[in-house]
Amino acid sequence: MQSFRVHKGKVAPLNRANVDTDQIIPKQFLKRIEKTGFGEFLFYDWRRSKNGSLEPSFPLNQPHYAGASILVAGKNFGCGSSREHAVWALEDFGFRVVIAPSFADIFANNCVKNGVLTVVLREEEMNEIMRRAAEIPEYQVTVDLEQCTVGDDRGFSAKFAIDEFTRYCLLNGFDDIGLTLQHEAEISAYEARHSNPYTSAQ
Repeated sequence: MQSFRVHKGKVAPLNRANVDTDQIIPKQFLKRIEKTGFGEFLFYDWRRSKNGSLEPSFPLNQPHYAGASILVAGKNFGCGSSREHAVWALEDFGFRVVIAPSFADIFANNCVKNGVLTVVLREEEMNEIMRRAAEIPEYQVTVDLEQCTVGDDRGFSAKFAIDEFTRYCLLNGFDDIGLTLQHEAEISAYEARHSNPYTSAQ
């Protein structure tokens, strides 16, 4: 998993609360067994009209948000089903950070396992970032996981809280497999001791 330390990127605002995982990646696109290839279906029912063409009013379809890697959304982002595909779609589209006043727990845990940082800010701070993203062309913020800060070069700055275990995993790029491999020597020693039934009985 790619480690996360400091990321500066363009902001895309999604001023909607209670965005659930079926809206992030609709169920008809869950047939793939790979983690890649879901980005084109991100927010499909919002990004596309009934005839399949791009909906120009949706933020991610607007040219000045092209290439955004930081998504700012309303409270309770990622609610609904536990599908990890929602995170895969966000990551495949290019997002490394999602900022919101609150997240669904399972969604936030899936983000950690895939190297996507969820940042919880107060609603007024989130609204300020959204306002700047709407008014300032190519608006960017820097998210610093080492210092737990979000800021821009125009005077905005905010601190965010994150539990130390989650922070440790993201800083070092450890998913569940990576965490297990930190104990590779102990695992190998255990397997060596128990590979021979006569040795393990002594």
